[in-house]
Amino acid sequence: MNWKTARRSLYYDGAPEPDDPVIVPSETALLVIDIQNTYLERPDRATLSPQEQRRYDLWTPFHGRMRNSVIPNTTKMLDFARRAGIECIFARIACHTKDGRDRSLSQKMPGWNNLLLPKNELPSQIVNALLPVGDEIVVTKTTDSALTGTNLRLILHNLGIKTVICCGIFTDQCVSSTVRSLADESYGVIVLEDCCAAANDDLHDRELEIINMIYCHVMSSGELAGYTKNA
Repeated sequence: MNWKTARRSLYYDGAPEPDDPVIVPSETALLVIDIQNTYLERPDRATLSPQEQRRYDLWTPFHGRMRNSVIPNTTKMLDFARRAGIECIFARIACHTKDGRDRSLSQKMPGWNNLLLPKNELPSQIVNALLPVGDEIVVTKTTDSALTGTNLRLILHNLGIKTVICCGIFTDQCVSSTVRSLADESYGVIVLEDCCAAANDDLHDRELEIINMIYCHVMSSGELAGYTKNA
């Protein structure tokens, strides 16, 4: 089974296989979503209460996936895109105000999603391993979708982009919201499954099945590279 037949929901059971993607570097962007310091920070487990340790342990697989798959694979994809002449763009969650009053409602809701990330502070910055190079574009968003919460729509239009390759976190939140927004704007969207992560693999896999075939095509970074090697 390859990307053309994998991760299909009931909606697409028996549907024809998609065509091979046509990657034109000058019309393609690699979009890296929300791989920021705040999501990789961890406290000393020994200092936590039993309940906090339980939650700490639930997040350990996510941190392993980020360290062992998402960051190294995204690093390789950025290198590949830069060599191929594919535009590299970064999106990050951050607020323009110290108290976060400019955030969208979804970013103010009580609970895990309620993060205060002023744009100039260290937690909101992109991780060092994936820093933009030269004049690569970074958009700052106060929403889940990188398209609706920034001027990314105008940027993509001005660049002549038709296909957007998505990496980042979290698969079932900001990545999915961005993918759906891009699809609604009639961009061709590819999601690189080994360059994304959700809080756990079950959420990651379920969301990829939901968005695959209708809002995007899901494939691995290696599969995509096979289509772009001669681009």
